[in-house]
Amino acid sequence: MPFPVLGSNSAVAAGYEIDNSYRIDDGSAVGMARFGNNSRNGNTFTISFWIKRTKLGAFQTIVTSKVEDSGVNAFLMTFQSDDTIKVQGQPASGTGAGAGRDYIQTNAVFRDPSAWYHIVYRQDTTLSTSTDRHRIYVNGVQQSTSTYNPLDQNVGDAYFYNSSSYPYAIGNDERDNNYGNFYMAEHHYTDGVSNAPTEFGETNDNGVWIPKEYTGSHGSYGHYLKFDNSSGGSGTTTIGGHDYTTGSSSTIGADSSGNGNHFHVQGYSVEDQTTDTPTNNFCTWNPLDAASNISGRFSEGNMDVDVPGNNVVSGAEARGCLSTIQFSKGKWYFEMKYEYGADGFQDTAGIGLIRTDTGFDIHGSTLTRNFSDNVFYYVDGPKTIDGTHTSYGDAWTQNDIIGVAANLDDNEVYFYKNGTIQNSGTAISKTFGDGFYSIVNFHGSTSGGALFRLNTGNPSFSISSGNSDANGYGNFEYAVPSGYYAICTKNLAEYG
Repeated sequence: MPFPVLGSNSAVAAGYEIDNSYRIDDGSAVGMARFGNNSRNGNTFTISFWIKRTKLGAFQTIVTSKVEDSGVNAFLMTFQSDDTIKVQGQPASGTGAGAGRDYIQTNAVFRDPSAWYHIVYRQDTTLSTSTDRHRIYVNGVQQSTSTYNPLDQNVGDAYFYNSSSYPYAIGNDERDNNYGNFYMAEHHYTDGVSNAPTEFGETNDNGVWIPKEYTGSHGSYGHYLKFDNSSGGSGTTTIGGHDYTTGSSSTIGADSSGNGNHFHVQGYSVEDQTTDTPTNNFCTWNPLDAASNISGRFSEGNMDVDVPGNNVVSGAEARGCLSTIQFSKGKWYFEMKYEYGADGFQDTAGIGLIRTDTGFDIHGSTLTRNFSDNVFYYVDGPKTIDGTHTSYGDAWTQNDIIGVAANLDDNEVYFYKNGTIQNSGTAISKTFGDGFYSIVNFHGSTSGGALFRLNTGNPSFSISSGNSDANGYGNFEYAVPSGYYAICTKNLAEYG
């Protein structure tokens, strides 16, 4: 279903801020890693990070420690195909040593692609109670888990990050060709320190779990990744049999713990550093609100969606999807880069806004357009207002960027093509009702396909100029019209 305004996180009051995140798309050879160390504490450690999911219902690597030898077990933290979280590892000795794997797996599932989740894995095998030796927390709450072979007392995971051939890898399991698909922010690993989630987060006055500054130790071999630097580095470093671009204190994988344990990256571009964070959540396409034939066709942190052809079922149906964030008032700006496939230009693609709480069905095989309350700009130039189709502006073509300025306060919409306002600058008059409105795309061609590359402030494509709104949020190709704002939770808290 659509998410009015936002998902599980709301804009936070002034306090601790997270500025950047790292966007991982699950193609081959992505993610980051650092070398292992024989001296790390295998019995006691904590892993803490914030994560925004972008692919559901599939096995997803979060953190691994593996080498190429397929006969060797490893430490592995994953989202399972049922959207539970699982942590498993090979014990050094005791129960399950040699061949078995211990694991804990949440009974709860995590399926909100609009929300930032705070995940903490806490291990301390010195504790006398077996169920306390490894624990998973989500948003400050210890999770009920299924457990296989709880770790014996004073026995650590043998293969987690314990030698130079076993990397600590994020979003990357190259031995078994499994990768991650998510945004990650504020990643801590505290070596020899067992931390409660309250060391990294707290509940605000609205009952929402939010980040707070960690002031404790990372131990001798821990790390802290802020993802504040956009550079991917240069040169090559080999870790666990795979080549990475060498990281340093000035790259995306810089360690801010003071230990100098910098991460190296692969498959990285500067667009993979974003400002979509737990303290300012940005709008993306929503895979939960999409026609069924679009499933699995989202990429780049759900900023891109590839809508296939052969879609027309009847004259009132097409394929498409909605955005994660909706709004009922305010002045909002976003851009969309349009691309099409080998079959070329299609005249049934469009971008715009649609009221999403009245008669809008996109959960079946088709996206049924609600002609009673929408506004679209079509690829061949016309516009639609509440179902009435009339001439309007210029046609788009490959790589054109369409800007949309939606003024729900004054019932006006402006469309731009490559920075040029359409209809000679005369606003489209659109009466917005009392409900919530969503960004929407549609494609109804009998052939071909359309790639809709949304930019609400964190584009998946290269920006040649760089423009933010008046509050300093977003990265847009063209200037944001005065009085309009990027669609993110900080702006929604002020204007929405």
